[in-house]
Amino acid sequence: MLINSNSEKMKKFVFVMNAIELISQVMNGKRVEGVLYVDQQTGRLTFKAYNRQPRVRHNDELVRKLPWGWVKESLERIKVFGSFPKDYGTATVMGMVDETARDAKNALIDRELDLIEFC
Repeated sequence: MLINSNSEKMKKFVFVMNAIELISQVMNGKRVEGVLYVDQQTGRLTFKAYNRQPRVRHNDELVRKLPWGWVKESLERIKVFGSFPKDYGTATVMGMVDETARDAKNALIDRELDLIEFC
């Protein structure tokens, strides 16, 4: 790549790493982010683009749908969710929380029993 500076009448060369891929991205109208530096070993002005990969998120696996929520399993966690209407009183909601926790425990037990192979 050639940069022409009018004020100094000096031509500067920039070494671009992965030039073909970068030019195709620029031609497609994408912005290329990277770092511009002087290479200590060669003394050349070098542009190196960042290799940014999109983050891949795995979907959670539904273990069981509960009357007031669900139990899901991700790669690192077991998730239990419960959502209750405001219309019920505090005592009723507390009972529903206990029922949801009991149902979630039973769902996890059933899942473990399904994974066990009996002879």
